[in-house]
Amino acid sequence: MHKTVIATAMSAAALAVQAQPAPAAQTNLAPYTIDVIESLGRVSAPAVSPDGKTVLFGISYEDLAANSANNDLYTISVDGGEPLRITDTPKSESGAVWFDGGRRIAFLYPAADGTMQMWTMNADGTARTQATEHAGGIDGFLLSPDETRIVVIGKVKYARSAGDLYPDLPLATGRVIDDLMYKHWDEWVTEIPHPFIGSFDSSKVTGLTDIMADEPFEAPMKPFGGSESFAWSPDSKMLVYVSRKKKGMDYALSTNSDLYLYNLETAQTHNLTEGMMGYDTKPAFSPDGNYLAWLSMEHDGYESDRNRLFLLDTHTAVKRDITADWDYTIDEFTWAPDSRSIYFVAPKDGVIPVFNIRLADRVITQLVDEMADFTSLAVAGDKLVTMKHSMLRPNEIMTIDLNPRSRVKALRELTDVNGAIFAGIDMPTVEKRMVPTTDGKQMLTWVVYPPQFDRNARYPALLYCQGGPQSPVSQFWSYRWNLALMAANGYVVIAPNRRGLPGFGTEWNEQISKDYPGQNMADYLAAVDDLKREPYIDGDRIGATGASYGGFSVYYLAGNHNGRFAALLAHAGIFNIEAQYLETEEMWFANWDMGGAFWEKDNPVAQRTFANSPHRFVDRWDTPIMISHGEYDFRILASQGMAAFNAAKLRGIPAEMVIYPDENHWILKPQNAVLWQRLFFRWFDRWLKPQQQQ
Repeated sequence: MHKTVIATAMSAAALAVQAQPAPAAQTNLAPYTIDVIESLGRVSAPAVSPDGKTVLFGISYEDLAANSANNDLYTISVDGGEPLRITDTPKSESGAVWFDGGRRIAFLYPAADGTMQMWTMNADGTARTQATEHAGGIDGFLLSPDETRIVVIGKVKYARSAGDLYPDLPLATGRVIDDLMYKHWDEWVTEIPHPFIGSFDSSKVTGLTDIMADEPFEAPMKPFGGSESFAWSPDSKMLVYVSRKKKGMDYALSTNSDLYLYNLETAQTHNLTEGMMGYDTKPAFSPDGNYLAWLSMEHDGYESDRNRLFLLDTHTAVKRDITADWDYTIDEFTWAPDSRSIYFVAPKDGVIPVFNIRLADRVITQLVDEMADFTSLAVAGDKLVTMKHSMLRPNEIMTIDLNPRSRVKALRELTDVNGAIFAGIDMPTVEKRMVPTTDGKQMLTWVVYPPQFDRNARYPALLYCQGGPQSPVSQFWSYRWNLALMAANGYVVIAPNRRGLPGFGTEWNEQISKDYPGQNMADYLAAVDDLKREPYIDGDRIGATGASYGGFSVYYLAGNHNGRFAALLAHAGIFNIEAQYLETEEMWFANWDMGGAFWEKDNPVAQRTFANSPHRFVDRWDTPIMISHGEYDFRILASQGMAAFNAAKLRGIPAEMVIYPDENHWILKPQNAVLWQRLFFRWFDRWLKPQQQQ
């Protein structure tokens, strides 16, 4: 057995060496920097016109001086050509859709009072008119197929204030709390979203009525739910919406959302997924109305469960999982116009391709084979409109040829918003490497090499630890965790698809649950050890970094790396699991992943998890560490980062901390994003490039 493992490791290493990029000739290209990233246009999801000939999309640019971003709308022929800019306004248009046969566009835009409202305009951007005047604004909308009805996402009051109890204290700011879920992600929960249905006469929305009046439940679900949580029946007589009809402690403990069918004529609501215990989300009727499709998770309390693609026959009410024999999780989907198949995207083998599944025989076909990720799907005649990104390029809109006579599906770039910028930039390179793990498996690891990589030189390296914990290390693009930018600053970046990531089957994805300090940590170290064997990696100059669960990973590795790392950086990480269990809001997450509460002394799984909390290994810390956290992070409180920083300082470990008082789990404001990158490289350069600091 040992000989087999060794032989496998040698084969994998040989394959990786063969894949290494050769030294490139010197060029006059500019370096890839944070300034380049800040200059990029950010392309938003496309919407296809009813005739399938035109694509509507947005491009936003950041204004560093104003510390904000602005999104404007564009159109382009589905056959290509130059984009036409149709808005040029001081604030962002968003959520734009076609209506009136493609002659007009509806979108979200701030009204004069500052609230977000729905507006309409001609397809060329003229004749802008405010269509809603909903008190408090709206967060999204969805027009009915006949365009006479609309559902908008409004807000209703949820929590009690001091003034509610004592009207004579109108300036009192105290929040009266008597149940869980009083905070969520980055806000104190004082309002929740509700669906309001009204009439639409092509210019004005009237008669908006809350179809969940007096129900203290969210629809759509916070914090990420939007218009994809609604589906109109093709005859416009019924609306399906997503809701987890729970509140307080029940909400905090459960992921059991359901699909509810609301009949506009009778005002009656029916639960379509009663007894299906996990997340049920993203409903969509087939164009012929014969089916309702949606994504469904099986288990209550497990938010990273496999997303199955379910169908409900609208005539017989029979439900079936059409991906029962497919061991991957689905992100999003769209119906084919003939209602005979569905297009979807899903993580698989380190990338996120586009697939098609036929309803008749459940045959799944991968449409393109690219070292890239795809997102957003819309059919335009014989083309599928989507977006493609990679570690080296942000989203651009693409089309995929759907001609059934074409055996190889042609992929065509429809937009090239940032092409001119990247044409002048000296970019890193990305390679796929298979790394042997400690339990005899093979782990796909992305390795990002600096520009002008010279395999005869020696480079510092950074281990990238993914968050989630079950988020794919695919060919993702990030404006903050930009692996190409790390490589462009002279680091070889090691990004393992460690245990607990989707795209490699259910067993691989689920292994991390209730095993935070186990195999996935061994996977990290296996990737580092594998790369350290390469002569171009300086084994004395390796750092580790990550956010959220990646930050937890850094804190844990700080006390369990056995000299592998010379510098560490953790953002928004869990330092003390016992404190995290009681500080976080979505208790289903803590219960599922940690195995239970720390006071359950007869629960060996939970006890193992809490016994291996990173804070219990501070006595072993010996590596300089930087800590970053946002004070509006209610998922993992900033006190976790402060405790880790204090522990490091008390132990005499070189440490630095940056706290963002106006950021949440992510660092989003433009100037803070630039500050983040500058501090990131200042820290690692100090410890991993000491010769440059002299």
